[in-house]
Amino acid sequence: MAELTGPVPTPSALRRPAPAAPAAPSPFGRVTDDGSVFLLAPEGEVLVGQYAAGTPAEGLAFFQRKYDDMAVELRLITSRLADAKASAEQAGTVLARVREQLAARSFVGDVVALQASCDVLASLIETARVSQQAAKAEQRAASIAAREALAKEAEALSDSTAWKATTERYAALVEEWKALPRADRPTEQELWKRISHSRTEFDKRRRSHFSELDSTRKVALTRKRELIAQAEALASSTDWAGTGRKLRDLLGDWKNAPRGSRADEDKLWKRFKAAQDAFYAAKVEAESAAEEVLKVNVPAKETLVEQAEKLLPISEVKSAKSSLRDVQDRWEKAGDIPRGDRDRLEKRLKRVEDAIRAAESDSWKRSNPEARSRAESTANAFSGAIEKLQKQHDAAAARGDASTAAKIAEQIAGTKALLAAAEKAASEFSG
Repeated sequence: MAELTGPVPTPSALRRPAPAAPAAPSPFGRVTDDGSVFLLAPEGEVLVGQYAAGTPAEGLAFFQRKYDDMAVELRLITSRLADAKASAEQAGTVLARVREQLAARSFVGDVVALQASCDVLASLIETARVSQQAAKAEQRAASIAAREALAKEAEALSDSTAWKATTERYAALVEEWKALPRADRPTEQELWKRISHSRTEFDKRRRSHFSELDSTRKVALTRKRELIAQAEALASSTDWAGTGRKLRDLLGDWKNAPRGSRADEDKLWKRFKAAQDAFYAAKVEAESAAEEVLKVNVPAKETLVEQAEKLLPISEVKSAKSSLRDVQDRWEKAGDIPRGDRDRLEKRLKRVEDAIRAAESDSWKRSNPEARSRAESTANAFSGAIEKLQKQHDAAAARGDASTAAKIAEQIAGTKALLAAAEKAASEFSG
């Protein structure tokens, strides 16, 4: 077995016991009849051992297999290193072991070829080491960049008030940190300090926030229980107006009080509203009962409204006012009626009252001496102005100034329209 080249034995083949070698001489060793095995090394013949467990041929084959094992191991690690399935460190371990066995001369095989294979592997290991170191450096740089990004994100999150989401993100950020490849320890420690500090600052603010929130909720709980107690004490009151005002004030106090937790707020509000509802339900029931009693007064007030409406249209103001006062007096004596009927009938009565007031105002205007005097004075002024304009017109026409005469004629026409309006206003006053 002088050559190291050829197909690499499979693991199963390596586990099978090798067949006994023939007793033919080997170019790299020999065996004597007493089982002594010699290696033909470059430095001369070397005794590698004595085999007493079988025939001399089996002894020679035994030491040849030791050589084969080293050769196979070299080929396997060389192949794995070339395929990047083994590291330079792993290959170096194998190389050191083979070289140690090679130096011990406890085998039979081609020492020169085995040494050459070791040299080739050593060269490959150096190349792989350089490549792997470059890859590791690149990996470390990428890892540091990723950790730097995580540190910056952690610092940006330290001022967040999204408590739940940020807490979850910090936890995920730590897991991402753990999953990254290792970088140089000092840089990692410095970056981790930044993350740890940011996370601690956030946790301090979060604990402070929830501590304050807890205190506020306790105050809110106490205050709203007080308001509930007051509302429940008023729930059975029959002072409808006064208690209604008090409950409205309590509702304002409720809105201005601090807020508790959502669960507490819902429970407390239900109690507070139940007290309000109880009072207003009783109020509505009492008002309904009272209005039922008042229905007896509706027919009388219906009749009074019909009597008032017969005064329309107003023909004589003084008589209509007297009749309306009589209706109003009997209206007050007739007693109260349900709200719906009261609104309906009072609107009808108000229409009559408005009509009488309007007629009275119109009558007063017509009989007002000062207003009549002003209207007559205005009419006289327009009449005098027309006379003056007419004289100017006639003079312009006499001297043949047609343009001036035409302009004055327009002024006369406009003033006559104003005179007509003034005379109509004066005629409306009855004297």
